[in-house]
Amino acid sequence: MSGIHKKIGLVLGLVILVVFFIFSYSQEHASIGLMAGIASLMTIWWITEAVPIPVTALVPVALFPCFKIMTGKAVSSLYFNNMVFLFTGGFIIALAMKKCNLHRRIALYIISIIGSRPRRIVLGFMCATAFLSMWISNTATAVMMVPIAMSLIDVVNRKTDDLQSGFKNDNDKIHKNASDNFALTLMLGIAYAASIGGISTLIGTPANLVLTRIYEIKFPQENPISFASWMIMALPLSIVFLLIAWFILTVVMFPTADNIIFKGKDVLRYEREKLGEIRPAEKRVLIVFVATVMLWLFRGDISMTVNFRLITIPGWSSILGIAEHVDDGTIAITMAILLFLISSKEGDGKKLMDWETAVKLPWGILLLFGGGFALAGGFTESGLSQWIGERLHFLVQCSQGVLIGGIGLLVTFLTELTSNTATTSVLEPLLIMIPAALSASFAFMLPVATPPNAIVFASGVVPIRKMVCAGIVLNLIGVLLVILTVLILTTRIFS
Repeated sequence: MSGIHKKIGLVLGLVILVVFFIFSYSQEHASIGLMAGIASLMTIWWITEAVPIPVTALVPVALFPCFKIMTGKAVSSLYFNNMVFLFTGGFIIALAMKKCNLHRRIALYIISIIGSRPRRIVLGFMCATAFLSMWISNTATAVMMVPIAMSLIDVVNRKTDDLQSGFKNDNDKIHKNASDNFALTLMLGIAYAASIGGISTLIGTPANLVLTRIYEIKFPQENPISFASWMIMALPLSIVFLLIAWFILTVVMFPTADNIIFKGKDVLRYEREKLGEIRPAEKRVLIVFVATVMLWLFRGDISMTVNFRLITIPGWSSILGIAEHVDDGTIAITMAILLFLISSKEGDGKKLMDWETAVKLPWGILLLFGGGFALAGGFTESGLSQWIGERLHFLVQCSQGVLIGGIGLLVTFLTELTSNTATTSVLEPLLIMIPAALSASFAFMLPVATPPNAIVFASGVVPIRKMVCAGIVLNLIGVLLVILTVLILTTRIFS
């Protein structure tokens, strides 16, 4: 972002905040207008990068107490919670993989299976991410996939003397612009696939669980939304959207020619020979990594419909009687601590992880996470979320298509700034709740919109302006797909 754009963004954000302050200060519900002003300020500063993005994330700590939206103690507590611990633990595991080069070995193995053409690699990563997100946390999925993708990007971008001496042909070298687009589409593909895959099942994202909880409370006389009926409706949407997102990223927005990567087989053989045999440290980190995935995957109960009967397979936390106390963050931190305790068994007396490596965590992104959670808390505490929900009543007089489209647009772009779970909780009738729940997962513009967006942004590969450009296109496509899904499938499946 150029200097002039940053200056304009800095001034514009402050001007909008002042305008909201002047027109809201004497009003009965002043906090609603003030909250809207703060959200506008932060959005403009994030998009224009007027100040460092983590610094913008700290704005709620300064302004919420001053404008009487939340107390300093309350807003500060939002900056470090179980989601932040999940992020921290996951990235410590990722750093351990990088420390022993396990991430490179896994990446090379994946490339050897999928192939070396850029678009196929992106599609393969997106499919794997979407499938995992159906069953485990979108955040956990992104945390697992990003370090592998970063290793793959590193393999693609490497231009060592050895490679240059081994592959002197121009056709065997990577063109910079094409490789940059490959890295960009791969990382964005992971973030977007995590959100798209999560909508496929009731357990895939918290927004779906919020919908089922509210529906059962509000309409106890109706049949509950079953796991199978939701999948019948949402899985086709997820598959279609995943393919569209892949096409938009790799062909329309950031095109990458499929012939720009050096000869895959030769490079894979060269890289594998350099790694040599798998070392004890790699094996131990791999065991911790796989164990973490399994603990994430089977922590909660898994419900499924067999012969029209709902069957629940209890998770290990339920069996141990700690389901209400353990979450994905608990698992991530526990396994991360183990890395500091387990010896690398390589004769140097070191552990699998040390603090010198751990301090390389992207601390700025932790503040960005906190800023997103603080915004969500401010929306709820100020009454802005409720105010927006109440303004939707006029849509009831509209046709179903307009109603669903209006809800989809509002929730999609509202979720760019606030929690998708909180956004979904505002809306009640089923015809509104289902598109709201689906749209709440289709927020692709800003790093704070969803944890996968934030995790991918933390990689440093994705500039925020490119995430915004790709995200706004997919936001609009997502709304259109939600309208079609609700009109064609939802009204028939759920009557």
